[in-house]
Amino acid sequence: MELLRLAALDADDLTIVSAHLQDALLRTGDIVFLPAERRFVLSLRRFDWEAPAGAPPRRRLAGAHFERVLAARSRGLPADPDATLSLLSITFEPGEAPSGTAILTFAGGAVIALDLECVEMRLKDLGPVWEAESRPSHVPAPEPGAA
Repeated sequence: MELLRLAALDADDLTIVSAHLQDALLRTGDIVFLPAERRFVLSLRRFDWEAPAGAPPRRRLAGAHFERVLAARSRGLPADPDATLSLLSITFEPGEAPSGTAILTFAGGAVIALDLECVEMRLKDLGPVWEAESRPSHVPAPEPGAA
């Protein structure tokens, strides 16, 4: 069992980490901002997109953290710490180099914005792997005016 370990030090790296975390599930209670440490931490159950072809779909427990976080803001996050979120993407909006904002977008419209001194993020599988109930699918939105 190969454990994934990635580091993101720029916007391009963050795009790669985002691809590995697409469709990761997490509870609202598994999101922690530590302002005194300037750290933002997530515990996720990521979908294993790199599983061998033909293998049953699976998920892995993973941890991720952003360093050098100046501020964290959210919109649309459920107040219930047991509410489940599905991470769609992590993007980076540059500010005055090397700073900027990392945007975590979730299904249902919830968003977290992290103001960063610079991009410094790490993702690590923590070991447990289990068979997923299904493979995530993305149904495109209907064209405007389509019946």
